[in-house]
Amino acid sequence: MDKNVVILGCGDVGPLHEPMSRYSEHVLPVLAQGDIRFAQIERVYSDRGALQVHSGGAHSRVKPGLASVFSDCGFNVGSLASNHAMDWGPDALLDTIDVLRGRGMQVIGAGRNLAEARAPAIVESKGVRVAFLAYCSILHEGYEAGPAKPGIAPLRVHTYYEPFDYQPGVPPKVVTVPYPEDLAAIVDDIGKAKQNADVVVLSLHWGIHFIPRMIADYQPAVARAAFDAGADLILGHHAHTPKAIGVHGGKVCFYSLSNFIMSSTAKTPEKAKSFEAQYSVTLDPDYPHLSYGADAKRSLIAKATVTRAGIDKVSFLPVIIDRELRPEPLRRSDPRFDESLRFMSWVSEGYGAELRAEGDEVRITPAA
Repeated sequence: MDKNVVILGCGDVGPLHEPMSRYSEHVLPVLAQGDIRFAQIERVYSDRGALQVHSGGAHSRVKPGLASVFSDCGFNVGSLASNHAMDWGPDALLDTIDVLRGRGMQVIGAGRNLAEARAPAIVESKGVRVAFLAYCSILHEGYEAGPAKPGIAPLRVHTYYEPFDYQPGVPPKVVTVPYPEDLAAIVDDIGKAKQNADVVVLSLHWGIHFIPRMIADYQPAVARAAFDAGADLILGHHAHTPKAIGVHGGKVCFYSLSNFIMSSTAKTPEKAKSFEAQYSVTLDPDYPHLSYGADAKRSLIAKATVTRAGIDKVSFLPVIIDRELRPEPLRRSDPRFDESLRFMSWVSEGYGAELRAEGDEVRITPAA
């Protein structure tokens, strides 16, 4: 009989405020139940590099010692394919890879060249081989890796604006299309990974941030192409809020796992007002250092039970980030569990998933 392996997938990790050890206090017992633990790496850990003038990401470089948050949680594998990974140039990126590898993690989605950035991490547990691949759609020009250039594994996207109506002033329809060469590379990478692993997990840093129900049209198209190529599960992030859970051809796509362990600088009243107007969201005054919108404290942990035959079951664990910015898994008896399930059902409407509470987790199956 095949042995079950539990994969736990978490969203953005990269807190600014010390001490690091406190962030994992509520969640460690749950993370300990996983055999393979994945996280999205939101910052770079280095004392080197130069801030890229167009990045706007001065906050994205932190002291190498702050990477202890990843080993505190026991993460096995992490994605560096993010919009901030090259904010401080290649030296800071490569330092980060070395720092995290030194803490026992496999790092994907970035590297010294394009081949390294696209290379999978193969994690073996109980005889089951799981391949992880990672790519980013939110890239400043020049952040992508090249044949001899450090950077990020790209999934770049064209944006077009089509007239929606002949009346002056009516907003256009926004059309997004992935670069054919980037999507073809991902499809090829998935096929190769599938030859060497029982399960392929795809990590995608993509989509539209802060706004809970907004999914760009390129995202379902990419998800379907990835699943058709052999990917078994998609873990999405970047939005800093939970997004839809989709089921395509029986396979599950988490469009955004939201924040997991994050902190940010507090916004001034002027910047807060501008932010709320720009994104039509409100900030929570109880969370000045999680300044991505009132839904930024909502989170979830993706859970997949896999065997050598593939994925057996997919669910998620509802999570609330407390006022000290610690992720707190919710039990079924907690009224906040039901509220989290209602929110995830709402954001997932129309994406083919049925969400049903089973114990302290929520089972994901194709909608009837």
